[in-house]
Amino acid sequence: MKLKRYGILLLALLLIALSVWGQATARRGLVVRSSESASIPMLYLAPENAKNIPGVLIAHGFAGSKQLMLGYAHVLAHAGYAVMLWDFGGHAANRAPLNRFTLQKDLDIATTALLEQPEVDATRLALLGHSMGSGAVMTAGISNIKRFAATIAISPTGAAVTPSAPRNLQLQAGSWEGRFVANAQRLLQQAGGESEDLASGRGRQFVIIPNVEHITILFNNASHQIARKWLDATFGVQNNSNYVDRRTIWYGLHLLAWLMALGAIAPILIPPTEQKTTVPSPRRWGGLLLAPIAASGLLLLLSRLGELQTLGGLQVGGALGIWFFLAGTIWLAILSRFPRPNLRAIGLGIGLFSLLWIAFGAMAQVVWLQWWLIPLRLRLVPLLSVACLPWFLASGVVQQGISLGKRLIWWLGQSLALVGGLWLALYWIPNLGFIFLLLPLFPPIIGILSYAAAVVKDAWIYAVGSALFFGWMLAAAFPLAG
Repeated sequence: MKLKRYGILLLALLLIALSVWGQATARRGLVVRSSESASIPMLYLAPENAKNIPGVLIAHGFAGSKQLMLGYAHVLAHAGYAVMLWDFGGHAANRAPLNRFTLQKDLDIATTALLEQPEVDATRLALLGHSMGSGAVMTAGISNIKRFAATIAISPTGAAVTPSAPRNLQLQAGSWEGRFVANAQRLLQQAGGESEDLASGRGRQFVIIPNVEHITILFNNASHQIARKWLDATFGVQNNSNYVDRRTIWYGLHLLAWLMALGAIAPILIPPTEQKTTVPSPRRWGGLLLAPIAASGLLLLLSRLGELQTLGGLQVGGALGIWFFLAGTIWLAILSRFPRPNLRAIGLGIGLFSLLWIAFGAMAQVVWLQWWLIPLRLRLVPLLSVACLPWFLASGVVQQGISLGKRLIWWLGQSLALVGGLWLALYWIPNLGFIFLLLPLFPPIIGILSYAAAVVKDAWIYAVGSALFFGWMLAAAFPLAG
């Protein structure tokens, strides 16, 4: 059996090496420069040895980052464009708070930084933005109509567009994000309707990207290529680039390999004598069903007492942490029992967190998420982790000693309970509505953590590791409050 585990571990290490190599190939032939201007972290990509090429500013959305927009950046850079990405105030590695003046100021600073790059033709500039960033780029394209030859708005919000401003407007929205499809249709009508008159700057196009929603549209090759073709047509660029951004595939392989490694080494490090706590099935399932509903009701009461949107120094993320604390505490109360913690379990839980941190985040840093936390975010991790601990302890207790088939049922049950409970909270507290866009992420994350529960087979190890991981993720993803 040990020989088989060592074989799995060796295969996992080979897959990790392969995924790192695959990730590195995405930047082959590109110049990549990281910089900071006026405290704004920036990332610049362009083809090697390029001269006088069009420049594109790429703006992320709320709770996004420059990493989240790298799919467009890689496709455009390989196609002959110079691309500048940055973190808006309060987002990712930007220490400044987000406010209504931040977006245009940060975009202007990024524009100046782009124009300073030696490869860029200052007379050929374009804009691309997602969600919150779409509003920023459309506003910039309207205000500086002579500077920007094209504007691409992905999952658009709103702007005062006209038939002539901004120039050459392309709108995209996913078929699964109905509100943004409606926004795009309204903007298209306001902008004068579809037009192929790119020469005069009155080009207008709206494209629905099939089978994607607000997040997955950013990793969709059709969206990338449609944006590239719009810019090619605007600037008269002829290129034969066949680059397809496959970094998310390599990222998935990297994550899978680390989970394989966890499955191989956990039985060696953790003895099979797990501390079991028997809980009747009605309490386990009753707690799972009732706790999210009760937590949403309590969160509604708390919202009447004070502002939840900026709770704990995070936009929306602090309120989400409170929801997990309430739901987890109620679930534990219904279970009425759980195993006692010990130092060894806590230490191994920290070890589990370390492995999950590397598996999920080491490559996320160059794919979709600012995983390396700045100090302002790092100090939030302990509080958020403590808030999440009751939920994951209850989850670990109910999954002790059950079969693989039942674990799949519990994964599905937890996913539905979380999504349903949070949907109810958002229905009652609309100003937390951004969480709605993140609901599709909960099932895969809970799936990863349920696998960890199956491997470590100890409620406290699982709870400590999962709570630290989830707390880190909340601190990494949500914008800092002013």
